[in-house]
Amino acid sequence: MLRIALLIESSRMYGRELLRGIAAYAHQAGPWLFFVEERALADPLPPMLKHWAPDGILVRLASDELLRQVRDLQLPTVDLYRDEEIFDIPGVTIDQRALVHQAIRHFQERGFQNYAYCGYPEVFFSENREAHFLAKLQEQGIRPHVFHHPPMKGGRRLAAIEAHATRFAAKLAEWLQGLPKPVALLACNDMRAFQILNVCNALGISVPEEVAILGVDNDPIQCELSHPTLSSIDPNAARIGYEGAALLHRLIQGDPKPSRRILIEPRGVAARRSTDVLAVGDPDASAAIRHVRQQALQRPSYAAILADLQLSRSTLERWFHQYLGHSVSDEIRSIRVKHLQQLLLSTTHPLETIAQLCGFPHVETMSRLFKRHVGMTPGEYRRQGKKL
Repeated sequence: MLRIALLIESSRMYGRELLRGIAAYAHQAGPWLFFVEERALADPLPPMLKHWAPDGILVRLASDELLRQVRDLQLPTVDLYRDEEIFDIPGVTIDQRALVHQAIRHFQERGFQNYAYCGYPEVFFSENREAHFLAKLQEQGIRPHVFHHPPMKGGRRLAAIEAHATRFAAKLAEWLQGLPKPVALLACNDMRAFQILNVCNALGISVPEEVAILGVDNDPIQCELSHPTLSSIDPNAARIGYEGAALLHRLIQGDPKPSRRILIEPRGVAARRSTDVLAVGDPDASAAIRHVRQQALQRPSYAAILADLQLSRSTLERWFHQYLGHSVSDEIRSIRVKHLQQLLLSTTHPLETIAQLCGFPHVETMSRLFKRHVGMTPGEYRRQGKKL
């Protein structure tokens, strides 16, 4: 059996999901023996690891010291943390650009015109997400608002940095009060979103009506402890762990290192109360958009929805393009595809039943649309999801 060292924190949901994905691969390719211990993100190399004599290492290289220690072992290694390339250690990580684009799309589906970002200074994933957020919105002619505070001196443990940020709650409060409302706010992770929610509650700022807040990591405990409950992007950490284990297995078998890090797209937004709003000032347009969304899976055609609303096609299309930036048909297709993805992963219904539940007249029509939007057939999507 292969002996695999896991230098991955178990103190956070992200790390535990990585471990779950690694276990899923090991059950298929193993059995493997694991070295695993309770650890925080930036803990050093365990002293006893050298004596355990692993065949390979799956690690979160959160410090330069840990990188040096792992290099000294000269073992096949895969990093599951950094975004930047490391010449001698391949990696698997989240696609930060895709994550930010999912966040923006989630806000734009709700009609927001004002955007803001809040993270932690000198934390690489926070700064990368900020850069992608600004770049994507500026392509669309939108200038988002960004909150900055002085970085923490010395220590680099994420928990300490998160605690340090609470010292600037008054400055954050002033910034939140000065934002144009309503505003869509992306936080760098769930803890930052939780801190922002607490400041909004203290100020009497209504969430999501004035400030809609979206976190990252989809930690169900933290999201459900938030008030209101927190919408968050699921980073697909189990898939990252699975693909990292598969890559390490290939390296141990003698395959060459890939030329670039493998990027995994997030699973999408887990929507909860903190973004459950439609930021459309026209009440007639808002009511029409809500009706289209509510009926997208029930009504047999676009014409049937128009008959319900007693509106002209041109008026409804104008509202959708003005407030959401796309057509009514695009909205209906998007809702059906999202529901289809959910049913494929959460049920064992045959495709014929799922097609009916998602408003498609034929399985063939559903499959063509799904592959165009998702890049794989419904059957392939279901099989991939079942691996985890």
